[in-house]
Amino acid sequence: MSLEAMLIISAVLFTIGLYGALARRNVLAVLMSIELMFNAVNLTLVAMAKYVAPAGLEENLSAVLTGQVFAVFIITVAAAEIALGLGIVFAMYRNTGSVDLTQVAELRN
Repeated sequence: MSLEAMLIISAVLFTIGLYGALARRNVLAVLMSIELMFNAVNLTLVAMAKYVAPAGLEENLSAVLTGQVFAVFIITVAAAEIALGLGIVFAMYRNTGSVDLTQVAELRN
């Protein structure tokens, strides 16, 4: 696949995730949409690292793997975000009986 195809796929994934995060009222659907946006960014980083590596850096492995390293950091942050998000979802369900985002203001009391 070419770089343009990878970037188009990444843009489509990010757009789907953004729409899902803004249009959904279910907290779990919003969290899945945010994960989809994270994966789109990861795809972009890895594609850029593969296709846009400067010439002559093939022997220097640390300079070529920067996209993959950033992707691993994003995956780590996403895992922590999901763990925290699921804790909030459980607390919200325990207090309100649903996972609707319009009832988030009730958690403050």
